[in-house]
Amino acid sequence: MQAACNFGRALGFISLCVAVSAASYQPTWDSLDKRPLPNWYDEAKIGIFIHWGVFSVPSFGEGFAAEWFWEYWKGVSTPSAVYFMEQNYPPSFQYADFAPDFTTEFFDANKWADLFAASGAKYIVLTSKHHEGFTNWPSANSWNWNSMDVGPHRDLVGELATAVRNRTSIHFGLYHSLYEWFHPLYLQDKASGYKTNDFVRYKTMPELYDIVTKYKPDIVWSDGQWEASSEYWNSTEFIAWLYNDSPVRETVVTNDRWGSHTLCKHGGFLTCHDRFNPGTLQTRKWENALTMDRGSWGYRRNVAYDQYITIEGLLHELVSTVSCGGNMLINIGPSKEGTIHPIFEERLHQMGEWLTVNGEGVYSSHPWTHQNDSLTPNIWYTTRDNAVYAFVYTWPQSGILSMGSPVATSESSTISLLGGESNLTWEPLKPSGIGVILPIINPSTTQAKWVYVLKMVGFV
Repeated sequence: MQAACNFGRALGFISLCVAVSAASYQPTWDSLDKRPLPNWYDEAKIGIFIHWGVFSVPSFGEGFAAEWFWEYWKGVSTPSAVYFMEQNYPPSFQYADFAPDFTTEFFDANKWADLFAASGAKYIVLTSKHHEGFTNWPSANSWNWNSMDVGPHRDLVGELATAVRNRTSIHFGLYHSLYEWFHPLYLQDKASGYKTNDFVRYKTMPELYDIVTKYKPDIVWSDGQWEASSEYWNSTEFIAWLYNDSPVRETVVTNDRWGSHTLCKHGGFLTCHDRFNPGTLQTRKWENALTMDRGSWGYRRNVAYDQYITIEGLLHELVSTVSCGGNMLINIGPSKEGTIHPIFEERLHQMGEWLTVNGEGVYSSHPWTHQNDSLTPNIWYTTRDNAVYAFVYTWPQSGILSMGSPVATSESSTISLLGGESNLTWEPLKPSGIGVILPIINPSTTQAKWVYVLKMVGFV
């Protein structure tokens, strides 16, 4: 831990190491990977990702995600991005000129918090800074390129953190990009082959220490790691401080994006790649981060309707993820004005409606002996409190659902449809499994829809 304290002192964070207790974790991956994941994260199962920044002003993506607009315009010079700017902005226009239009005048943190609570999500992860470098809080290390100095003239991170904590029981988390596409110090470090790390010393690490001490996030969701090693980023020193001496050391969780070699190997939980959903039980806790707009994390004005995930598709992702021991982090991209698109709102309310009926099979559940059924496709399982939950994607035309994996322990074993009838009739199948006679559903009275959940007691 002393190495992390020395690094913190070098950055000016003297108060962080005034009273240092005996180190629990050393700044090595071997040590850090041994830290148990706080229970709340596995129990939560569902989070909401929020990509919001200056990229929400052009809000354009065609063959690329909208939050990468600057890179695709000025970095790799994608024709569609270049053409968009030529047709809509004067030749002298710079990316920084978008910032004053990041107005957020309709951003109401209380309404956002209420929506997130209604969705059934148990944690959120807000973008504090994406690869463009603009910070959504008044960072002292991002002069005139932060939400207080230009654009909103507001502390967006602080407002949402306060609202979420005052109005909900949701855990508050922050995304932070280690690198920035066009920051001069980063480009200098890169040109040196990462033999220098001035960008890390004077930009990345001061910001990470700042958001943790100021906003106390329960999740530090790192990104932008792929071009350099964790040694360059000083990741292990920071995480050792985070786990040992930070104000969130008891509750904080981290992901695996801390260096070019850490993805799917090191950190608190694994993301492996965007939209990671392996469909099989994993040996470590993992997260499926996916988008409501299938093609972008940031808001796109030019998105087509069929690019939005349906509620059925969203619940299928959730069920298959949780059945295999993962969490789902579903992303929305607010507008530059601070509104959340009605389709995003609808999906979140629909998810909350479904979870109100079926959440007992999701929250605090565990993978069962079987993740999906051995006989009928698109049936997934979880278990909790001696019950097994079967998530059924399609209603069988025959009215009889055949499942090959469950085995009854006695004739008194029971099956009920959450949001519908209890004590459903069932019978054993040969050579194994059960057949369940499903009830006739009255759409005007049943709460069971989209994905149907059977609660089975007395089955192994």
